[in-house]
Amino acid sequence: MKHPLMILSGLIFATTAWASDPAPAASAKGDAAKAQPIVTKVCAACHGADGNSTSPAYPSLAGQQPEYLHKQLVEFKSGARRNAIMAPNVTNLSQDDMLNLAAYFASQTPKPRLAKNPDLVTEGGKIYKGGNAGSGVPACASCHGPAGAGIPVQFPRLAGQHAKYTVSQLMNFRSGDRANDGGKMMQVIARKMTDQEMKAVAEYISGLR
Repeated sequence: MKHPLMILSGLIFATTAWASDPAPAASAKGDAAKAQPIVTKVCAACHGADGNSTSPAYPSLAGQQPEYLHKQLVEFKSGARRNAIMAPNVTNLSQDDMLNLAAYFASQTPKPRLAKNPDLVTEGGKIYKGGNAGSGVPACASCHGPAGAGIPVQFPRLAGQHAKYTVSQLMNFRSGDRANDGGKMMQVIARKMTDQEMKAVAEYISGLR
């Protein structure tokens, strides 16, 4: 594998938030309209009806790569990604349901946020754009893009994600509680990051648009 070049996702995450090895492309596209009943009954309480979560504990999904969303749903259901809240909510989802939900949230418009801590933004911006050569942390922008838009199919969108959620996913990668990143790229990176670096990067990401 080439030198690792990413930070989250995942998020988002992952989530997040938040990053992972390239997600396998779904074999078919979903129908966003058919997802509406599930969104209303199940998803909206945490993620918002339009995918813009108002709680910093839950990731915003609006505008996320559909392949990434589908991958996360599949892995929540299989147990490859563990989460006590998501597990019961995906149990009865069919393959079509998951494709439809991914299409729905991907089609929603993300609402921009403002970062709250200028000092953390400055520090986080340096790491996001240039990494930390001393500790071997790569630049997040290399995989997630300078504006946090991600790369379709490969790397998830991070822009505007709640800082609290981003930090939680980085810590989960570091501890191994989240291990659905395939080649373990994010686990390796997160273990090289300090708590302060995680907070700084997460704050910077929250203000990207």
